[in-house]
Amino acid sequence: MALVSGYHHLTMSTHGVQEDYDFYTRALGLYSVKRTVLFDGVLPVYHLYYGSRHGDASTIITTFPFKKPGIFGRRGTNQTRTIMQAIPVGAADFWVDRLNKHGIPATKGERFGLTRVMFAHPCGIPHELVENPDDPRKPIVNEAQGITAQVAIKGIYGGAVAVMDAGTMEEFLDIGMQFRREGTDANGSMWIVPQNDGLRSVIEIITDRDSPQGTWTLAGGTVHHLAFNTGNEENQIALKARLEGMGYTDVSEQKDRMYFKSMYMRSPGGAMFELAWTVPEGWAKDEPADAIGKSLVFPPWFADRQAEMEAGLEAANF
Repeated sequence: MALVSGYHHLTMSTHGVQEDYDFYTRALGLYSVKRTVLFDGVLPVYHLYYGSRHGDASTIITTFPFKKPGIFGRRGTNQTRTIMQAIPVGAADFWVDRLNKHGIPATKGERFGLTRVMFAHPCGIPHELVENPDDPRKPIVNEAQGITAQVAIKGIYGGAVAVMDAGTMEEFLDIGMQFRREGTDANGSMWIVPQNDGLRSVIEIITDRDSPQGTWTLAGGTVHHLAFNTGNEENQIALKARLEGMGYTDVSEQKDRMYFKSMYMRSPGGAMFELAWTVPEGWAKDEPADAIGKSLVFPPWFADRQAEMEAGLEAANF
């Protein structure tokens, strides 16, 4: 039995806070689910969470806007390259038109037999909206932004990872993560992420031996990690043991992310993967369940630095 059931979230390091917030909440119609700060290190950097109105599993995109600290990265190979979200079949034309009207250049294309809308975050990270016929999730309707159920984003479809050596990465996905190869093309392969509820989500591998090595650290303009949902601590620990038994010994110890518990590791190509499960309180751990994402919240271990960190954050209109 697979120890992963779909995606938990996807995380990027972006540039400006305002352009990031407007891109996800206004152009794409997602909702603010949590507004907090980077839990690691000492720099005052926002950690923003977007997704469905109630922060449902598999809808969450998170960002660290790094414009104010002035830390920027390099997109390249051996790194996650593209963020993919699912939309209803037939919705692509709506999104091409909408995004272009928002000043975000967008085109329509196809890979692995699925129609996609291709565009980029203001910081340059490639994004795709993929018409997924196998997606039972409710659309993330946002009437205030003019996004109806017929066209709305449904949540995460997957991520595309660029690697120099596809063979070692594919072995890791197959034997280690227990994903299933679904297809190949001239650029790489597509793998199905195990899912308990019938939802189809994927990870796509792109062979790229020509681009420079991408940045692995937290740095603006790059995807930091793909997080997969283990559902509970038992599966998380079991998957860590499975991977370590294969020789992937750099799986981290569990880290407390307040709303979920995480372990991190480098996949063979270098892209960061996270193994995560949501705690019972979820997003309501520090905000009322009906008001998540409405205020800036801090973890308890930053209580004595809250005023200092707030003063150091980039100004934005949320």
